Amino acid sequence: MDTYQKTARTTPRRYSDRTSYDAGLVHSIIDEGYVCHVGFVVDGAPRVLPTLHARIDDVLYLHGSTGSTAMLGARQEGLPVCVTVTLIDGLVLARSQFHHSANYRSVVAHGTARLVTDPQERAAAFAALVDKVMPGRAADSRPANAKELAQTALLSLRLEEVSAKVRAAGVSDDEADMGLPHWAGVVPLRLTMGRPEPDPASAVALPEYLRQDASPWHAAPMLRGSHVVLEPLDRAHAEGLFAALDHPDVWTHLTAPRPASAAEMAQIVAAAVDDPGRTAFVQKDPATGTIVGSTSYYAIDPARRSIAIGHTMLGRPWWRTAVNTESKLLLMGHAFDTLDAIRVEWHTDIRNERSQQAIVRLGAQREGVLRAHRQRPDGSWRDTVSFAMIADEWPGARDRLAAALAAGGR
Repeated sequence: MDTYQKTARTTPRRYSDRTSYDAGLVHSIIDEGYVCHVGFVVDGAPRVLPTLHARIDDVLYLHGSTGSTAMLGARQEGLPVCVTVTLIDGLVLARSQFHHSANYRSVVAHGTARLVTDPQERAAAFAALVDKVMPGRAADSRPANAKELAQTALLSLRLEEVSAKVRAAGVSDDEADMGLPHWAGVVPLRLTMGRPEPDPASAVALPEYLRQDASPWHAAPMLRGSHVVLEPLDRAHAEGLFAALDHPDVWTHLTAPRPASAAEMAQIVAAAVDDPGRTAFVQKDPATGTIVGSTSYYAIDPARRSIAIGHTMLGRPWWRTAVNTESKLLLMGHAFDTLDAIRVEWHTDIRNERSQQAIVRLGAQREGVLRAHRQRPDGSWRDTVSFAMIADEWPGARDRLAAALAAGGR
């Protein structure tokens, strides 16, 4: 169905020019909204309840408890309902109070809701409701058991008598008010997802469908080599990192103090994951999956096509192996070849001569010293040595490093 039929109940008395019966628009509003309101009559009095919903084709499914009034009322001949979904897109601030308004998209559907009893239809509707909460979640969670199914009821409402209404305009002040000294305009409103906050008892890495969309410069792709695999760092990696990095030499020149427990390591990992200016990776052995360390992109500047590599913490057993060289090769390759970076930077403590030598071996050029640049865990202020490689230098460095790794070097 491309267009719903206009009826007396779906014909507005005001602002009819904002009304639409286009099925695509109706479906998009229903699908974007997370909550609907169901209105019905109980003992001669109106009742309106919020609930979760999901749509499959032209059928709207409403979630509820088997003991709720709506579900009980639908057991016989069905329950006459009016269902609404509303999305607020902006606040309209006019010069006059009378013309203050809101930009919105709404759907109103009338009809008779019926109790869903067919097992296959119930299963499909339950999956749609779970995926409505988060796409991909139905396949990544335990289905309801017999006891839970007995406690949950579903109503179905066929979308037949339905309309949409939209306001997407600016201020509509009267001509006489246009000169008033009051600010006027629209304040947009958007519903956005925040950063997922894992259950403290969960040891499962964040699923891919929960990773927020990011620009290519801020994304954390999986990078696979022969000696190391780089994956997006996750809170679930804290215990493995604590075991891999549990040696005092690892923390000598790092800006964070050595953690005394996996819980303290978890705080370091959380800070890295939550840092909006940093894209952190965990380093793993490709053969065993053992965590060996972590590294990051930071100082990410797409406008200048510049990015830095650092915050590297590699377990003591993997020093002087190919792991660090291949990690940097993978990160440099992604920066130069995929992101089309012009410049890749490194920064290290002036006392950390081993790190400086490793950066020079990559082919980066020392550019200078930033004095009193960052505070160390002991309270002293470190001078930071700055290195960089530019795009013209990358092909030669890439070939040389790849050849060294192939020959068994590091």
